[in-house]
Parts: sequence; structure tokens; C-alpha cells
Amino acid sequence: MVKTLFNILVIEDDLTLFQEIEERLSQWSYEVHGIRDFARVLQEFTELKPDLVIIDIQLPKFDGFHWCRLIRSHSNVPIIFLSSRDHPTDMVMSMQLGADDFIQKPFHFEVLVAKIQATLRRVYNYNTDSVHLKTWNGATVDYEKNMVSNESGAIELTKNEIFILKLLIEEKNKIVSREKLMESLWDDKRFISDNTLTVNVNRLRKHLQEIGLGCFIQTKVGQGYIAKEEDNK
Repeated sequence: MVKTLFNILVIEDDLTLFQEIEERLSQWSYEVHGIRDFARVLQEFTELKPDLVIIDIQLPKFDGFHWCRLIRSHSNVPIIFLSSRDHPTDMVMSMQLGADDFIQKPFHFEVLVAKIQATLRRVYNYNTDSVHLKTWNGATVDYEKNMVSNESGAIELTKNEIFILKLLIEEKNKIVSREKLMESLWDDKRFISDNTLTVNVNRLRKHLQEIGLGCFIQTKVGQGYIAKEEDNK
């Protein structure tokens, strides 16, 4: 059954902005929670078990990167960064830490809502097929558990990474354009930096390399990406 109410944890120390986010998202039937103690972010996250996290970079005590790293070590919950910082390395860092998206302040609330809806739809509703296991190059890909395993071991992927892998495997041995991947991942590529996809694919390839599968995700310069599958006949 598809969830109709989602809990969203907003890790933002600007009270005015938090209250506006809370008001706007409540209109879309989201249940919004804030942080009471910025020294206990991980504990409050664990207690709430939110469906999605929105986090600022500049926070009291520790920055958003610190908390993203800790949250990601415990959970694959989708994470969206909000930040007034506009340096490209901030976006790259957030993606490398496992964030699903990055929104720069100031932003239009319509964009925030659209990104939240796209992320929740992708994470909690994309694998509605009865078959969630796939064999690929001798490995078992579990779309529900976000796991890829073979005789070399098992790795756990983020929601974005497993979704990218799923799209590529569905078109195995065929080039999937960057445009198609971006539109499938984020609905509207106008709001996405081209570098965001590159970071996500590179991170996916790095994780797959841990069990000897990184070489099967290939870049086709100027075209897109391809998931190669060996002929086992």
C-alpha cells in the first residue's frame, strides 16, 4: 500500500525559515518535524524515523555534512540539502556523502515541493513490480533492500544509486542518455546541475567496484551510460 502521509525531518536552525517550510509542507499533508537540540540530531532522527530529511549545511555545533554522514551510516532515508552556499564543492560533497538532492537558497517553494514529491515517489513507489530480484553479471540485485551481492561480497546502495542501476539494467547493453536518467531521477532536469548525475554515477561505480562490478557501468562520452552484461552462454 502506498503511504499517504510522510514524516519529514527538517534540520534547519533558521526558525523563520523552518516555520515557513512547516506551513507550506503541511498544506500538502506532510507531517513536519524540527530539531529540538542540535547536539542530538542523530538521536532525534533515530527516535522519529522520518521518511525524508531536509538539512542545511550551516548548523550549530556540527555542520550538515557531519550529520548527513552519521545518518547515512545508519539509514538509507532520502536526504535533501538546503544551503545558501553556492560553491560547487558543497553540492559535490553532499552527493558523495549520499544525499539525494541539493537545493540552493533562496528557493521557490514550488521547486522544494516538486523535489520532495519526486524523491518520495521514487524511493517509496518505484519498485511496485512483484519481481524485485534481478540477476546481473552473476550478482543478485535486490531492488527492495538496495543490495547487490555476489561471491565477492555484498554492498548496500543509496536510493539514487539503486534506481540508476535499475534503469541501466533494464536497458542492459544499450546506451541510456543522461537526459533520460536525469528526468527519471528528478522529474524536471531544469532544476538539476549536470554534475549531480555524474557524482551519483561515479559513486555507484565505486561501490560496485568493491565486488568487482564497477567495470560493467561504462560512460559513453557525449551520450550517456551503459550497463554491460556478459554473455554467459
